[in-house]
Amino acid sequence: MKRIIIFGATGGTGLELLKQALQQGFEVTAYVRDPSKLPVTNPHLTVVKGDILDAGAVQNALKGQDAVFCTLGAPANKTGVIRSQGSLNIIKGMQANGIKRLICQTSLGYGDGKAALKQTSFIFKNIIVPFLLKKAFEDHAIQEEHIKHSGLEWTIIRPGNLTDGALTGSYQHGEELHKKKIAVKVSRADVAHFMLQELHNPGYLYRTPGISY
Repeated sequence: MKRIIIFGATGGTGLELLKQALQQGFEVTAYVRDPSKLPVTNPHLTVVKGDILDAGAVQNALKGQDAVFCTLGAPANKTGVIRSQGSLNIIKGMQANGIKRLICQTSLGYGDGKAALKQTSFIFKNIIVPFLLKKAFEDHAIQEEHIKHSGLEWTIIRPGNLTDGALTGSYQHGEELHKKKIAVKVSRADVAHFMLQELHNPGYLYRTPGISY
C-alpha cells in the first residue's frame, strides 16, 4: 500500500501527514484548493488542484490510490459543509474506484467522545464548545455518520485540541480516553503519526479512537 491521497493537505494536520508520509516512502497525492499554500516539493508528491465539493474532480483524483486520508477542516466561526459533504464526495469517489481504506480526522468532544470535555476548562466546555465550535461539531457529526455507513474500511481518529508542538510519538489513544487523565490536547504532528500508524497496523478498524497527551 504505497499510493495515498490526502484531502486537506494544506491544513495543519494534513501538512504534517504529507511530510511524514513522504519521509516513510509513500507516493503522495495532495488534493488542494490552492496549491500555492503547499510549501513542499518532492519527486514523490503529486499536487492536484480541485474543490472538495466538486464530486467529479474528487473521483478523478482518487484513481489509482491505495488508501485515503481525510483531514478536512474550516475556521471554527465559518458555517458550511466542507467536512460532511466533502467526505461524502470522497466516499462516493472511493466506491467508484474500488478503494477501501479511509482514515479520517474529526475531533474529541462530541458523540461518544463528549465525556472528554469534563477534563477541559470551564470556558472551553461551557463557552467555546457550545457557541464557537457548535457548527463545526455539527458538521463533524454528519461527516462521521456518512463514514460509518459507507461500507468502507474506515477509522475515525478524534484528537483533543490541536497544537503546533513537535512530533513526540508519545501519546494516549483509545475509545475510552475520558476514563483516563488526559490533557485534551495533542500536536498535529503526533496526530499525523497516529494516522499513519493506523495504515501500517489497523488496530482501530471500524472504530473511533481518541488521541491526547
